Amino acid sequence: MSRIGKKPVALPKGVSAEVKGQTVEVKGPKGTRSFTATDDVTIAMEEGSVKVTPRGTSKRARQQWGMVRSQVENLVVGVTTGFKKELEIQGVGYRAAMAGNVLKLSLGYSHEVNFEVPAGVTVASPKPTEIVVEGIDQQLVGQVAANIRDWKRPEPYKGKGIRYKDEFVFRKEGKKK
Repeated sequence: MSRIGKKPVALPKGVSAEVKGQTVEVKGPKGTRSFTATDDVTIAMEEGSVKVTPRGTSKRARQQWGMVRSQVENLVVGVTTGFKKELEIQGVGYRAAMAGNVLKLSLGYSHEVNFEVPAGVTVASPKPTEIVVEGIDQQLVGQVAANIRDWKRPEPYKGKGIRYKDEFVFRKEGKKK
């Protein structure tokens, strides 16, 4: 049995969920999110919580059971507290600044990189060497942070580049004479 799937998803105060067939719609103080599950699981409202149960004992039904429960929990967390990814920039002259809806990155290239921020997330640069990505959709927040990081990944010799906060970058020793 799925240890994750067995637990019902509790709905905190100010959050409401509506189940229509295989679709769960969660409304909270930060917005509204919905998720459509496969036909391998049954989703039901029970006493102020959302419960997910598998339909049958097939391997796919058991796989979907825990995954759907995690997705529903992520909807609830997203509309209550939201998701946040923090990035830091290391390197001489490397910096970031917000200009309207565009993140301007100076990363040692011959030109400045302009990153258009998609709808659904907010990007802020409290310091020139910090970038904060926030939103209610966990997948979108993670994807935007990964796309920003892809412009200049941290390299192993000097550690220069864009990294997640508290990310460990394995450092290599340089050439010796």
